[in-house]
Amino acid sequence: MKSQRTRSQDRILNLLKSLEQAISAQDIYLELRKRNESMGLATVYRSLEALKLEGSVQVRTLANGESLYSTLQEDRHHLTCLQCGMSIPIDRCPVHELEDQLHHAYQFKIYYHTLEFFGLCTQCQLTQSAEELSN
Repeated sequence: MKSQRTRSQDRILNLLKSLEQAISAQDIYLELRKRNESMGLATVYRSLEALKLEGSVQVRTLANGESLYSTLQEDRHHLTCLQCGMSIPIDRCPVHELEDQLHHAYQFKIYYHTLEFFGLCTQCQLTQSAEELSN
């Protein structure tokens, strides 16, 4: 039996649905304040955790450790530059078959998955090469 959502969870879920991009907990907190719907930062984190566990919110953790939350119920795949932080979405999912196999083999209810590759973008590679040549 699914537990009933709190008012705070509903407010956060509605905010996330109104946005077209993933957002950090800190930014959710600030956005709610701007909309005169203030709640404590600890409440934001608790609500996000509950929404994540029910499968209503997905989280993506960046290379710097920051978590971004969204209601987009699709898998996300990215190339993320460790130097400048630029993140490039990958359109094609190479692991859908694996997800289906895992679901059947382990009877595990999968809400979503993420796939991240970390390295250097073209611009940062050029900058790094230029720095190496000048040394």
